[in-house]
Amino acid sequence: MDLADKLMNVIVITISLLALFFLHQYRFLNSLISTARTLFKENLTGKVVLITGASSGIGEHLAYEYARRGARLALVARRKRRLQEVADVCEIIGSPESVYILGDVSNIDDCKRFIDATVNHFGQLDHLVANAGVAPVCLFEDYDDITKASPAIDINFWGSVYSSYFAQQHLKKSKGKIIVISSCAGWVFAPRTAFYNASKAALISFYETLRIEFGTRIGITIVTPGFIDTEMTEGKFLSKEGRLEVDREMRDVQVSLMPVESVEKCAKAIVESARRGDRYLTVPSWMETTILWKVFCPEIMDGWNRFMILGPGSSYRDSPSKKILHVVNEIKQLLLP
Repeated sequence: MDLADKLMNVIVITISLLALFFLHQYRFLNSLISTARTLFKENLTGKVVLITGASSGIGEHLAYEYARRGARLALVARRKRRLQEVADVCEIIGSPESVYILGDVSNIDDCKRFIDATVNHFGQLDHLVANAGVAPVCLFEDYDDITKASPAIDINFWGSVYSSYFAQQHLKKSKGKIIVISSCAGWVFAPRTAFYNASKAALISFYETLRIEFGTRIGITIVTPGFIDTEMTEGKFLSKEGRLEVDREMRDVQVSLMPVESVEKCAKAIVESARRGDRYLTVPSWMETTILWKVFCPEIMDGWNRFMILGPGSSYRDSPSKKILHVVNEIKQLLLP
């Protein structure tokens, strides 16, 4: 075994060094392919698109973007009134038909039901957008009942997996696509979001593997948004008691002065990326650079997040991120009364 390991070290390192010489050619070929995909984007007119978590945020605005391009929509979430409103708007702005289906993605029976209902109604399924998600925000040591954090895995991860499982046979027939909404939190780890980060990292790993298994039968686009203007960045978190609550003070700590991308711009970028058949999309694009920080300077990134979000104090109210935001807001009020 020692000899085999030594041989592998030599072989792998040699192949890796040789591959660097062909990196330019590889990138040039990728550029040509990307240009071709841009020129020959998928026509969504009449296509059937199912979107989970469609009652607000990214899911809602993805519905609008697909509607503007003439897609037929199946919108899934738990809030009936909001879903009705989104479906009505979709038909006004261009969707030939938009239906809404109440469902909880963390329930496997619900996932089978809304996939079956979509195919039974429209006769096909072309895009599955696995978007539903929730963000627990709490230090690991502060949980009194650790099971209260389980919705992060049940909704964010299993909700996408269940939906994909029941949709796969229909997507293979249509040569369709799965668009999975993960997050930059899959590699940028902020304190208090351990379960959210874990669920998003799991999505990336799972769908990377699924892409290999499916090959060309189903296209997969993995989307990793940064801070987007949704209910989450407004402070809607899952508390340590397991309740969805709006906590503006915690929002000021976790988000602070980070630039927040508009949800409309994010949704448009996602739909265009899906039409091109991209493998990955990060919105905003500058967040891609954080991968380099994580790979080459992990201690700096981890130390920065710990200092800014946790700080030296005993309470999150003492965090530097919150204090800096408070100072900036005070300055704004003085300059712009």
